[in-house]
Amino acid sequence: MKRATSTNKTKASNRKMTQAPPQETPIWPSEIRLAKTRDCLDITFDNDVAVSLSAELLRVESPSAEVQGHGAGQKITPPGKRLVKITGIEPVGNYAVRLAFDDGHDTGIFSWALLYDYGQRQDQLMADYLERLGAAGTSRDPH
Repeated sequence: MKRATSTNKTKASNRKMTQAPPQETPIWPSEIRLAKTRDCLDITFDNDVAVSLSAELLRVESPSAEVQGHGAGQKITPPGKRLVKITGIEPVGNYAVRLAFDDGHDTGIFSWALLYDYGQRQDQLMADYLERLGAAGTSRDPH
């Protein structure tokens, strides 16, 4: 009987292990296209979600330390980026791209998950950006 009890515990443990929540499935792009005007990045993901991200949004939300800072509350809102263009796209391993912009910024590494997230939240990200510009008394327009 002790042996059966031990086996039942093992089976119960195995059941608990197999009932663990599934891991998040990675998101991969199936196509990335830079618009001829270089002001927009069009991305289609492997789940058939397609997004179009403006160069301005990508520049002002760059995941770089230059924009995000090195800690909480250090985010910078770069003004005057309405007309910014993407000048380069460089693969980073198999998980991201580094974007270069015509204002010289090229230190942001955009993971596939981040680009997908930006695509889902771009209206809110842009609204937040405009609010920060307004609070700082600055503009999207170049000087």
